[in-house]
This record gives sequence, C-alpha cells and structure tokens, in this order.
Amino acid sequence: MSESDGPSPAAAPALADGLLHWNLPRGVTSTSQQVYAMHMMVTWVSALVAIVVFAAVLWTVVRYRRSRGAVPAGFSGHLGLEVIWTLVPALVLIGMAIPTTRVLLDINRSGSAAVTVRVTGSQWKWHYAYPDLGIGFYSNLKDDSREASRKGSNRSPQTVPHYLSDVDRPLVLPTGLDVRLQIASDDVIHSWWVPELGFKRDAIPGFINLMDFVIDSPGIYRGQCAELCGVGHAYMPIVVQAVAPDAFKTWALAEQQRQAALRSESAARPWTMAEALTQGQATYEAICAACHQKDGQGLPGAFPALKGSKVVAGPIAEHIRLVVHGSPKNPVMRAFGKEMDDRQLAGLITYERNAWGNNTGDLATPEQVEAAR
Repeated sequence: MSESDGPSPAAAPALADGLLHWNLPRGVTSTSQQVYAMHMMVTWVSALVAIVVFAAVLWTVVRYRRSRGAVPAGFSGHLGLEVIWTLVPALVLIGMAIPTTRVLLDINRSGSAAVTVRVTGSQWKWHYAYPDLGIGFYSNLKDDSREASRKGSNRSPQTVPHYLSDVDRPLVLPTGLDVRLQIASDDVIHSWWVPELGFKRDAIPGFINLMDFVIDSPGIYRGQCAELCGVGHAYMPIVVQAVAPDAFKTWALAEQQRQAALRSESAARPWTMAEALTQGQATYEAICAACHQKDGQGLPGAFPALKGSKVVAGPIAEHIRLVVHGSPKNPVMRAFGKEMDDRQLAGLITYERNAWGNNTGDLATPEQVEAAR
C-alpha cells in the first residue's frame, strides 16, 4: 500500500495515540468519562460558534467591500439584531451550564466507600495509609529518575523508562469498588492528579479534601502533583496500580503481614550501631533523600547539606530535637516525631551522623528519642 492510500492498519493505532496526546484521556472512571464528554461537547459548540462568527465576518468583508461600491447604512442600531446576538449566546451558555452542573454535582457526591486511603502530600513525596487495613507507606520518585535529573549525572533521562513519572511504591487500588481518598498535606499546598481518574483534588494543610471514584479497568495510571509546591515539584509523581478485588485482598494481606513482620523483627533485635545504620539508611532514602539528596549534599540555596553539617556534627541532643520537633525557622523542615517511632528516628539520626564521611561515632538510642518528645 502506498502512502497516498492512507495509513496501514498497523499505523492506525499509532496515529490515534498521537492524536490523543492533544486531547483529554477518556479515563477509567465514570467521572472521567463524564468530564471527557463535557469537554468534547464544549469543544464542538465552541468550534461551531467560531465557524458561524468568522463566516459572518468573512461574508460581510467580501460582500460589502469598498471595491464593490458598498455604502455604509445610515442607522445606528437594530433591535432585532441586538436581541438575537444577546439571546443566542445566553441560550448557548445555559445549554452548556445545565449538564456541566450535573457533572460537578456527581464529582462531589460521596457514598459509602469500600476502600479508604489517606493521601498526604509533603515536599516532595506522597504518603498513603489504609486506615481500615493498618497499612501505610511513602511513595517516592524512583532512584533512576532522581539520578538522571541531577546536574552532572552520567545517566541520561532518555535512558530512564517513565522518567520523572515512576515511583518506588505505587498506590494499589481495587477495580469495581468505591474508593475514597482523604487528601491532605503536611506542609504546603499540593494537588493529587491522575488524569485517567477524572479530576484533581488539592492537598491543603489542616484540611481534608475527599475524592470518590470507581476504577473500571485494571492497569497502571500515572499522574503528578498539579500544584507548584517548591523546587522539587517535578519529583513527586503519582502511580496508581489498579487490580482486581481478589488480587487487592491478596496484596493487602501480604502487605499487612510484611509490615507486621518488619516491626516485630526490628523490635526484637538488639540496638547496635550496625542495626541503627541499616535501618537509618532505609528511612533516610525513603523520606529525607528527596530534599537532602541520597549523598547528603542537599540542594544549594534550598536544602542544606548534611555532609559536614554543623547540626549533624554538633551535640546529638540538638540533632534529635530538630528531627523530632522540626525547625521553627524553616517550615520545610517539619517535625517527624508523629510520623516515625523511636527506633526509626534513632536509626535515622545515627545514620546521618555517621554517613558521607561525618563519622561522629554517635549511636542515637530509642530512649534518647523518647526523652526528647
């Protein structure tokens, strides 16, 4: 088949995918599909209005041009025309407002949720907690994207699959069940947005926004924070993994057992330097590396380096107080005392005081952290 005969069957999907990049996705929830239908309706109405208006202007310019001897009319107004071009736009707007209002009401209508997830945004990662299941974890930008984004890195972004759009742990949700997200923030305003799920919700400190939906199809759906939230705004993507209800139950049970086993194993082990460093490194890379970087170098002008830091190398009591209670001078350095237990905090502080050449030799203990609370 020649190129003039049109695209081949194999090329047709690629062409369709290319065109979809210029439009909204249909999505996998009833809300997203309603939004898509409204979007297309408004687009076609707007296109029709533009065609009518520009056609009228073009016809007027051609028909009444000076070269044809057109003479301006002597009237200053026309009641019929005034009524028409006031009434017609009003009717068009009313015609679009009624279905739009219905969609907005549906978006904000909430029912009984089968699965509830607390979504908390912080600079620059998401925390997901399933209160009914006793599961919670942070979702961070994947290390390969973080490494490729660093200035002077030997890794090119083109070599990273889903560059800046992949995470170490996705949010797992079931299909076919009512899901409710309770969205809030630890620091500044963020916005949780996955286009295929239909709409976004702002994550506001001290306030909870609700988002209800039912996912129709299993799959991986990607989004991002849609509110400019600081220098690391590009580093907090969202990945939702939608699975069948039975698969979700299996995942939830396995995750409950895994997290319980980790807590039990950690509590049973003696508190040694080796244990503190191992646990502290895992905590640091999951929570702190987004700001202070994996190598402790920080981000110049935004986040101080921990390597060679006066706080990290200074009195351990002040270091513990800063991590537990946060910094009153810098709200970005929030209090982690409510987010982690004593062993996690002690391990984190021990790791920071002995990593990247700091080598203070200090071992922070859970008892010291408990006393600082």
